[in-house]
Amino acid sequence: MAIAATLLLSALFAAPANAGSTRVSVTDFRWSQMPQIDLGESVTWDWIGPDTQHSITGQAPNASQWDSDPGTVNAHPLGDSFRVTFNEPGVYEFICRLHVSVRGTVTVSNVPGDPDSDPGPQAPLNLDLEPPYLPSVYLSQTVLGFKGSGTAVNFAIDERGTGSADFYRLVKKNRGKNRKPKTVREFAGYQNWNNHVGNNKVRFAHRSSLFRAQPGKYVALVTATDESANTTPSVKLNFEIKAKPKKKKPRR
Repeated sequence: MAIAATLLLSALFAAPANAGSTRVSVTDFRWSQMPQIDLGESVTWDWIGPDTQHSITGQAPNASQWDSDPGTVNAHPLGDSFRVTFNEPGVYEFICRLHVSVRGTVTVSNVPGDPDSDPGPQAPLNLDLEPPYLPSVYLSQTVLGFKGSGTAVNFAIDERGTGSADFYRLVKKNRGKNRKPKTVREFAGYQNWNNHVGNNKVRFAHRSSLFRAQPGKYVALVTATDESANTTPSVKLNFEIKAKPKKKKPRR
């Protein structure tokens, strides 16, 4: 059994002779290939988008010294690269520390390769020009209490990014004698938050330094922006903040 296993490993590591250095595209939450190279050759990982917040993190026992993002995993600029040269045969496992499905292996043979071999050109960048998909947005409550605790805004979205709301108080303006009052919007504040892929529930329209949350009727214009700065059309949400009840005077 041990002899058979040794022969199998030897055959595996000898397989990719004359492979040459190569490139791997990190795109759509996956690797473009599981490279096989020879000794002394390199693998270059390219963040071609549209998703770029991935790490190339080597795993124990033989690749833990390599990490494209030591510490925090940040979004890489489109076209950014990470290169590793392999001088020992073996199968090396790499993962993204944020997304367990983004992973792969590099197989290195025991055959001397060409350290100067050309890995080839980087794949074309996948530019994200489409706004996120935001099928529905709704409030848990549309009539809010006077204490300023607000409500929650609920929505599903298909991309990471940010959300924002501009709040406008609806105020009736007198238009003069014999003319009906006109309802106008007066800017009353705003709110920002972070979005994750899937269902989101965010505290909304609560009293803060950015929104005074006075009694009255309001309209909020809600938008979502992805990590490529594409923004959805605004969604209009109407809500009302009730006034504090007046204390009843005691009867005499």
